[in-house]
Amino acid sequence: MVAALTVKGRTLDVTPVSFLLLIAAIFIVAGLVKGVIGMGLPTVAIGLLGLMMSPARAAAILIVPSLISNIWQAAVGGHFRELVARLWPLFIGIAIGTALGALYLPHSNSGGATIGLGVALAIYALLGLLRIEFKVPSRHERSIGFVCGIATGAITVATGVFAIPLVPYVTGLHMDRHKLVQSLGLAFISSTVTLALALQYAGEIHGALLVPSAVALVAVLAGMGLGQWLRGRIKPETFRLCFFIGLLALGAHLALRSLL
Repeated sequence: MVAALTVKGRTLDVTPVSFLLLIAAIFIVAGLVKGVIGMGLPTVAIGLLGLMMSPARAAAILIVPSLISNIWQAAVGGHFRELVARLWPLFIGIAIGTALGALYLPHSNSGGATIGLGVALAIYALLGLLRIEFKVPSRHERSIGFVCGIATGAITVATGVFAIPLVPYVTGLHMDRHKLVQSLGLAFISSTVTLALALQYAGEIHGALLVPSAVALVAVLAGMGLGQWLRGRIKPETFRLCFFIGLLALGAHLALRSLL
């Protein structure tokens, strides 16, 4: 028995073991990034998986490891009620945006979704490299959060990436680092759950994903453990620079390969 794998437009046959090892390697890298900088799991995982399969299928494999890792992230910090009370418009917006995106997902083509994924990754990388920071006015915090949530939900359904514009918005609130990390965890949980519902509606979640998702979960936890260990032993700025440069190249490749 073999699994079909699409690389650069060509369908290759790989053994289930080879396919699972590939999944494990990708999610170890993604978990490593999250362990070092506190985010980037879906961005890296979907970006690498997107080279071999449709973004929707890649996102379906991501659901379980993303949800588990973000529940852990959101549970730590001690500001759960405060942050939910502050960010609820963002969460509602994510649900609405995801619902709107789900209506489009079953009829979308993978080429358009891949271009969108590449553009989202490139924008995210450029924001990181240019150190562009946003300041969200407190009087408009809820309305801006609601709009950003809708945009995030729609983009998440199309690409599987949670970062745009969720991360710029949350960082624009200028909370202390502990609240920031917990806020991102809460927002990522909301995105993951609503994305799972959208993928279920589109028929992308099925029993065949159980083993790859389990392998991905174990790999993510291992990668996060290694990343946390490395965090105190390398200069964060060096890793951050390499991460965003690599992300920019990956995003450009994904976007351009569907146009050429």
